[in-house]
Amino acid sequence: MLIFRQFTHKTPKSATLLCNTSRFLTTQSPHPFPDQPNSSDYDDLINAAGRERDFAAVRHLLNKRVRDGCFNTTKTFKFISTDLSVLDDLLQSLSLLDRGFPRKSAHDSLVGRLSKLQRTDEALRLADIMVKNDYGANACTFHPILNALTRQKRMDEAWRVMELIRENGITPDVTAYNYLLTAYCFAGDVMSAARVLTRMVEEGMEADTRTYDALVLGACRADKVEGALVVLRRMVIDGVPALYSTHAHVIGSLLKLGHYAQAVELVMSYGGRDKGLDTENFGLLANRLINLRRFDDAKFVLEEMRKMGLAMGYRLKDFYDLHMNN
Repeated sequence: MLIFRQFTHKTPKSATLLCNTSRFLTTQSPHPFPDQPNSSDYDDLINAAGRERDFAAVRHLLNKRVRDGCFNTTKTFKFISTDLSVLDDLLQSLSLLDRGFPRKSAHDSLVGRLSKLQRTDEALRLADIMVKNDYGANACTFHPILNALTRQKRMDEAWRVMELIRENGITPDVTAYNYLLTAYCFAGDVMSAARVLTRMVEEGMEADTRTYDALVLGACRADKVEGALVVLRRMVIDGVPALYSTHAHVIGSLLKLGHYAQAVELVMSYGGRDKGLDTENFGLLANRLINLRRFDDAKFVLEEMRKMGLAMGYRLKDFYDLHMNN
């Protein structure tokens, strides 16, 4: 907590694919694609082209989607999930994309897909290509890699990636550090989390909502709910909006420790500020209380939901109708 206070706020099949692409770009087909295509439409065509190894069509579609304002998504290169043998041909095609955003965005998206497949070596190789060829690699390029490594608890490798980022003249941002911080907090490793915070403070970084969320999570995982409440109050003072998950961590921790009245008091104290947050908090609390067979407490929470006009899920509505309307 002391550290935290220092923060400031080509094949025969190609003909068929080219026909499909032509249909997409014109309205002459009896079953044309939309006149104003969206990202999903482009993803479908790019994945069809990739499966048929028509990388000229892939390149054309990647360039055109940017001109049409349709950005790449996590599904843009889904076709490599079942056939990584196409990777070298795909990389050659991406190197010929229009300079600037089309080329960078496509490479970043592919880094994300490889990381999702837990192919971090290939993702790092691609990031290295981006750096060496000046394709616009930045801290965001490495986020999916850090996310994949920290989720797998491969912390030594994640730290090596952080050093690699620096070696390439790129400054790690708060999001990069948040991946490390969240992993340590999830594991309840308070000492390692403190070291990450120290590094962030030394580099003059400002805590964001994910930083706060990680700290609350860490305190709850270490059964230090008082510390979590301190951080939550600090967010209010600093004017930082909490994520839904941040409140959920504290609610769950209080209930786990048997502090039922405090959990209800916490949710009530934040009531009326944000209807979306209220719906999540009150609904979560009511469901957990029912699971714990704290029916009187659950009835009180549900009655407050009714007074505030908050939507109830089917389960809560059935419970309310059964126990309250009668």
